[in-house]
Amino acid sequence: MVKANYIEFYFDCSSPWTYLAFAEIVSLSQKHELGIEWKPILVGGVFNSVNQDVYKFRKHPNPQKLNYSNDDLYLWAKVRGISISFPKIFPINSVKAMRGCLFANQEGKLVEFANNVFQAYWSEGKDISQENLLLSFAENSDLDTEEFKKFIRSQEAKNLLIKNTDELIRRGGFGSPTFFYKERMFFGNDRLHLLEEVIVKNLL
Repeated sequence: MVKANYIEFYFDCSSPWTYLAFAEIVSLSQKHELGIEWKPILVGGVFNSVNQDVYKFRKHPNPQKLNYSNDDLYLWAKVRGISISFPKIFPINSVKAMRGCLFANQEGKLVEFANNVFQAYWSEGKDISQENLLLSFAENSDLDTEEFKKFIRSQEAKNLLIKNTDELIRRGGFGSPTFFYKERMFFGNDRLHLLEEVIVKNLL
């Protein structure tokens, strides 16, 4: 079997579990000399299509499960060496942020830009739906702010985001983060260890 030389990473910055995975996936890929094919999506579109149970849980959460999930989240944040504070605005409209990720990816600045978005939202509680804030992230990532602004307002950006989202659904995905290696799907931050075992032991 030919070894895949990349990991496909479908993600939305509005997910805290995705921030945890994002904080680890780059070093893991470098360790094993694999590229990353970044696939920004709108996780709300995924939920609407194939995982509406998420909304039911948010409306009527199981207290025991919710408490465990929150404790788990903060423990993982310590493991990953990042700070997570649940933002006041949740869920948030991440459309422009994820279109920004598409532009940053085209310009080879995805990691820098997405890290700015993740940190601002999940560590600092900032409103990442605001275009001016995203423009500051673009500037910090050495992106052309005028081209950035033009792109995130374009039909092209809208179509690309829909394309990635629909693609994930067609491949069996139901949330963020989802990643593929040799067409094997993995879902969730806690599957990175399993992914690494698969890579090291050539289990596929």
